[in-house]
Amino acid sequence: MKTTTAILAALGLSLCATTAMAKDLHVLNWKGYGADEPFATKAFEKMTGDKVVNDFFNSEQEMLTKLRTNPGLYDVVMINAAFMQQALDEKLVQPIDTATIENYGDIDDAKAKSKMLNVDGKTYGVPWTWGLTTIAINDKAFDTPPTSIKEMWKPEHKGRVTIRDDAVEAVQLGALATGQNINDIEDMDAVKKSLADLLPNIRTFWSSENDWNQMVASNQIDLGTYWSGSAGRAKVKFKLPVSLAVPKEGAVGWLDTFAIPKGSKNVEGAEKFINYMLSPEFYTEWDETVGAPVSASNKAVAALPADSFNRKVMGAPEIAERVQFQEPITDEQREEYLKLWQSLKVGAN
Repeated sequence: MKTTTAILAALGLSLCATTAMAKDLHVLNWKGYGADEPFATKAFEKMTGDKVVNDFFNSEQEMLTKLRTNPGLYDVVMINAAFMQQALDEKLVQPIDTATIENYGDIDDAKAKSKMLNVDGKTYGVPWTWGLTTIAINDKAFDTPPTSIKEMWKPEHKGRVTIRDDAVEAVQLGALATGQNINDIEDMDAVKKSLADLLPNIRTFWSSENDWNQMVASNQIDLGTYWSGSAGRAKVKFKLPVSLAVPKEGAVGWLDTFAIPKGSKNVEGAEKFINYMLSPEFYTEWDETVGAPVSASNKAVAALPADSFNRKVMGAPEIAERVQFQEPITDEQREEYLKLWQSLKVGAN
């Protein structure tokens, strides 16, 4: 009896200790972007005992503002690699000990070694997913998917096109349409004219996945710019008539990473969370039941069915050749893009 009592007491102490060690894990990300999926939250909390507390943003600038105004609140933040330098300049994130992240070794080597994420021998961002900002279509409007980005400019789509209300994305769209490199735009006048010519075709601008999905669900649009992972979710999760069309002129590529904000109160939990987000177990369920962008983990992608979109299409060499990955832009460039975009929108009203 004494032995049984001692064992129960020990178990009780162990459970109390586990409960005491459990912490909140504050995650800042886009809403509906993997990290807040109920299955993922449930699995991670069961695995670690920590409680996931999600917060969301609708733009990278809002994300940076939340980090600035809430120092020490967040433990994990999703940062587009092109915005990492801005976060570093403002000392909003801290170095990550990648040795504590078991699945880090499965990340595509080129992405893991990105100069945008590694500075002075320290790693500040762990590559998580990548994808495209390109054309998505309403299947009801096309017998065959378009092959050119200039489809958006055709008069038969007047009032039936949508693009995101984001100055950088708009300018990069104009660069692709005029045959220019999105990271080295030499003719801004051509970009401005191209976007001005597009405006009569635009029904409205979107800012969230829900905006885009509602427009296609009510058959208000024929096509528009969209994120590849979002198009996948629209089809898989919401059963909408949406298909991705990567045009011959190219597509904007982006790399999303997880970082640990400076002052995190749960660094250990953050490392475990990032590790879980890179796991094949998480990724395959996310992709198959919800729809996801491409994992930065080669092992996670290899765990998908051979005919899956993120292996067969996104992994195709001919698609890779068309992708121009976003690089950081200066504050001066961002201001220039914003002024151009605002002047176009004012002129369109």
